Amino acid sequence: MSIKIERIASAITKELSYIFANEVKDEHIKNIVITDCKVTNDLSFAKVYFRLLDDSKKTETLKSLEHASGYIRKELAERIDIRHIPELTFVYDDSIDYGIKIENILEEIHKEEREDEDEER
Repeated sequence: MSIKIERIASAITKELSYIFANEVKDEHIKNIVITDCKVTNDLSFAKVYFRLLDDSKKTETLKSLEHASGYIRKELAERIDIRHIPELTFVYDDSIDYGIKIENILEEIHKEEREDEDEER
């Protein structure tokens, strides 16, 4: 990925975080934490990864984000100096959950290894 694309993705992440925290009135969207943004090389699409403080409202939040995407793009156009604001696709970021699952598996493996070592002694 080029430096320009990375800079634009970073600007989108920063501005979206500010918009969600301070300007959006929808309560489902206010509790979003932007974790990452991936922009295509031609700047036509951007995948915005997010987490929620309350994971139980994931579907409502996704619907609210789709409904507000026009407003969000308009706000981004006023704040970021690029010719065309990419189409935004919001994706729930489950990488943290995946990391926790892997860590639990590794901990279980280490626990079994320790038990096997204790039995051999």
